[in-house]
Amino acid sequence: MIVERVNLAFEDLGFIYTIDEISLEFDLASFFDFYKVINAKALSERIGMNQSLLAHYLKGNKKPSAKQTQRILQGVQQIGRELLEARFLI
Repeated sequence: MIVERVNLAFEDLGFIYTIDEISLEFDLASFFDFYKVINAKALSERIGMNQSLLAHYLKGNKKPSAKQTQRILQGVQQIGRELLEARFLI
């Protein structure tokens, strides 16, 4: 999906990219805006962070320390690992 969007954006220039050539780096607000499926309230509960503090980070009202950013990132990555292991009954 991301590769297709990038290639569509650069189509007029004749560039074609592969997933190996694309690296996405987000600030917190952009990440949660891009991945709307991740609920900030649920994440704050999961990582033991005050919900209003996380909301301030996401709105740009406060800047998280490197330690807080790492804590949020680890929570998101843990969710990702759990989703990779999910299986449905068929």
